[in-house]
Amino acid sequence: MAAYDGSGTHLLLSAFTGQVFGHLPRADQRAWAQAYLTGLLTTEGKKSVRRIAAAVSGSPTASQSMHQFVNASPWDWVPARAELTRWAEGRLVPRAWVLDVAVLRKRGDHSCGVHRRFVPATGRSVNCQLGIGAFLAAGSQAVPVHWGLLLPGAWVNDEQRRSRARIPDEAGHRTIEQHALDLVDALGESTRLSAPPVVADLSYYTGMSALVRGLSARGRDFVVTLPGRTPVVPVGRPVPRAYMSELPAALEAQRLFDHAHGGYHRIATQDALGGRAERTSVMTALVRLPEVRLARHAPHHTYRLFAVRSYAGRRSPRMWLTNMVHRRTDELTALARLQRRAGSAVLELEADFGLLDFEGRSFPGWHHHMTLVSAASAYSRLELSGVLPGPMGGQA
Repeated sequence: MAAYDGSGTHLLLSAFTGQVFGHLPRADQRAWAQAYLTGLLTTEGKKSVRRIAAAVSGSPTASQSMHQFVNASPWDWVPARAELTRWAEGRLVPRAWVLDVAVLRKRGDHSCGVHRRFVPATGRSVNCQLGIGAFLAAGSQAVPVHWGLLLPGAWVNDEQRRSRARIPDEAGHRTIEQHALDLVDALGESTRLSAPPVVADLSYYTGMSALVRGLSARGRDFVVTLPGRTPVVPVGRPVPRAYMSELPAALEAQRLFDHAHGGYHRIATQDALGGRAERTSVMTALVRLPEVRLARHAPHHTYRLFAVRSYAGRRSPRMWLTNMVHRRTDELTALARLQRRAGSAVLELEADFGLLDFEGRSFPGWHHHMTLVSAASAYSRLELSGVLPGPMGGQA
């Protein structure tokens, strides 16, 4: 991370804060927003409110005031995320809106939305909050701009918990795919550009039919992962005879390619994450999803299913579904690879911007923190050129 040197970059951060958080009604709130951003950008190690306050202010009451601003102040984070989206679009024209999940490990059971769940990436059950994020992605960049927080039934239905965490009445039980669609809607309302395709790898956490149906109903182009056991109906070619007795109308997506039912292409790609050429084989086929219809009597949509197998050693190919059936295979695989940028961005948020360090327990506080963390990350990625301003000095 770059270091502040007290130069004119402080003015850049002030202008950035003014654009993203200019809707805050009070001058002290806007000052604390800039102070928190400065602390996220400069504080070494854990970015607790106490450590951030000590880094940006010499006042003995700074920590209490900053905690009040982040966790208790009733400011609206939605306009800030919309402005952050528009600011980022001025510096990064996104090739995709990428949806990804952030697992925020927590101790105890008081943080809003915390629950125990199995995490496929680790193969273990952990105590955590589950955040669903939306990223603007292009090239090697993925910038977080919007977030949703999963609230399990134990939080939605417990009035005492809701009251303690200040969960608003409109925040009820929503599945991960509903959160994902909410994020797409929020991006659609925020952007000043034409909507790019939606790229998502949520197959570990949610059934894909509702997400596909929702994106299709919104008229969004998409590339989403598909679990290998998902039933699909091949379009334009007969189902392999061996499966006619088992699955008269459909077969598992992974078996479709096991029997070379799809078209077969071999392409070479350049992986910007590793800076090396990555040779892959890509198999494609046109399919329908038996369970996905937009209306009761509407015809099934036709999608392109493609499986990407890396020569580097992935045993099972990752399978993706898209409604962009006429796009070139290399364009589709390039879009699918953008999902990895979001995963890398989440790791960077954890390591450099205090994603896991919020110590408050309220629903608004979580959203405030995630908005400020996203803003700090976007500013660092898209604005900084190697220098940052020094400590604020005195109370903000």
